[in-house]
Amino acid sequence: MKCIYCGCEESKVLDSRSTDESNSIRRRRECLNCGRRFTTYETVETVPILVIKKDGSRQPFDIEKVKMGMIKACEKRPVSMAKIDEIANEIEKQIQNSLAQEIESTKIGEMIMEQLKKTDEIAYVRFASVYRQFKDVTNFIKLITEM
Repeated sequence: MKCIYCGCEESKVLDSRSTDESNSIRRRRECLNCGRRFTTYETVETVPILVIKKDGSRQPFDIEKVKMGMIKACEKRPVSMAKIDEIANEIEKQIQNSLAQEIESTKIGEMIMEQLKKTDEIAYVRFASVYRQFKDVTNFIKLITEM
C-alpha cells in the first residue's frame, strides 16, 4: 500500500476490523519510511456477470429476479423468505465461483429448479411449468412422473 504522505510502498498494518456494513475491511497502517499513520479500506471487487437471454440479448445478472421467480413459485407454500434468500445467495455464489463473465439464462433456471426440487416439490413443479413453457398437459405430466 502506498503511503499518502511520502509515496513509500512499504507499510505495516496496526489494526484491522470490518466496517459496520461488513462489506469492507478498515485497516490502520503505519508507513515504514516516514512513520505516519493512515487508514485504508479494502473491498472485494466483483466482476459484473452478464446473463445471455434466450433471444441472444445480454443484461446484467440481477439476484432480485432470481428471488422474485422463486417467491412466485413458493406462494402459499411452507417456504420461508429466509430459505428463498439462502437459495438465491447460493446460486449467486455458484455463478461467481464459476469465474465466467457470462451465463445463459437457461443455466440459471436449471440451478433454481435443482434447489427448489430439494426444498419443495410443488414450488419446483410451479417454477418448471413457467420456466419450461409447457405447451400441453403431456409435458407437464411427464415432468411429474419423472419426480
